[in-house]
Amino acid sequence: MVFQGSSAALSHTGKVRGNNQDSGYSGSNLFVVADGMGGHAGGDVASSIAIDRLEGLDHTYDTPAEAERALQRALTAAAGALIDTVKIKPELAGMGTTVCAIIMVDEYAVIAHIGDSRIYLYRDDALTQITTDHTFVQRLVDSGRITPEEARYHPRRSVLMRVLGDMDADPEVDTFIMPTQPGDRWLLCSDGLSGVVDDAHTAKTLGLGLAPGRTADVLLKHALDAGAPDNVTIVIVDVGGQHPLVSGTPTIVGAASTPKGVEVPLARPGRVSWLHLTRQAANEPTHFEPDAEYLEELIEEDRRRGRRRRIGWIAGLILVLALIGAALFGAYQWTQTRYFVGADEDTVVIFRGIQQSIGPISLSSPYEDTGLPLSVLPEFERQVVQGTISAGSLADAEQIVDQLRQNIGGD
Repeated sequence: MVFQGSSAALSHTGKVRGNNQDSGYSGSNLFVVADGMGGHAGGDVASSIAIDRLEGLDHTYDTPAEAERALQRALTAAAGALIDTVKIKPELAGMGTTVCAIIMVDEYAVIAHIGDSRIYLYRDDALTQITTDHTFVQRLVDSGRITPEEARYHPRRSVLMRVLGDMDADPEVDTFIMPTQPGDRWLLCSDGLSGVVDDAHTAKTLGLGLAPGRTADVLLKHALDAGAPDNVTIVIVDVGGQHPLVSGTPTIVGAASTPKGVEVPLARPGRVSWLHLTRQAANEPTHFEPDAEYLEELIEEDRRRGRRRRIGWIAGLILVLALIGAALFGAYQWTQTRYFVGADEDTVVIFRGIQQSIGPISLSSPYEDTGLPLSVLPEFERQVVQGTISAGSLADAEQIVDQLRQNIGGD
């Protein structure tokens, strides 16, 4: 049956990119985000071709398995279309696109995913990432070499391990089926959102209960406030809920929304060298699918970075410990310039240091036993001496002892 719920889609160039290479689709049963790459024109074409091949799937299905097979066939056809396009326009070689898609079939969400665009599910006030990024850093996270937080800022975080591109006619696409229920809120987005807005802010926004279109606007504002260095594309799908479907007309956003989006563009004039064609884009692509040799180099580079990081931590720790040790030594040396008058078991003693201790470590030691018996001192002075009398210097301490002796003589 036709999906019962509401949805919205939007796409924005961001604050840095000169053009929008993302595409998005929100229909009756089908919802897609595609993040193109490969230069000024290549990314536009790749994401548009993906939407063009997928939008024919926006209808009802007898079973979720039928929809899953349809998604797989359509994405394989899209890969073939990319390959054919590059044959016509070789200057587009290297273009590709990520794809994340959902077909709603009864109470199930049929999901297809390749690349680093993401699908999230917001249910019972909790946000869950449903897809797993096909990226180099995700491989590092999965192997326990870096944490998810470190992955957010890793310099190779945009290097894709899998992509729908012009090099593979049979792409490895993740497809699976999940049960869904009324009240679920699904979010499909490019890394222009997930790469700059953390899950806590995304969950808070999805939990506000705003209509899908308004929710997408708020999420976009978060991305723009964070600098929006990449294109931002968002599709939100509510299952049931309080916001009815306004129109059954599909919404197409981004590169695929323009008539030229799915056309093969004319080559822009560029200087050709014996090494390579000059790039046609003002903005370099942020990610691409590397070959095996390059991946090995990235892995070795990451090992080197890890070693440098460990050496840096060890050197920093040694420096901190050295500074702490120097500070403690300096403080101890200062205490040894101080004196006070106190007592041992039966005589008046001049001590060097201060009256305090650090745990079991005393910061003072007997300097001179004056030979003056405590028993000959008046009661008050004896108590004062046993409580210690601070002196600014050795001379001051000796003067205090002389005064005690004189007091005895005076008595």
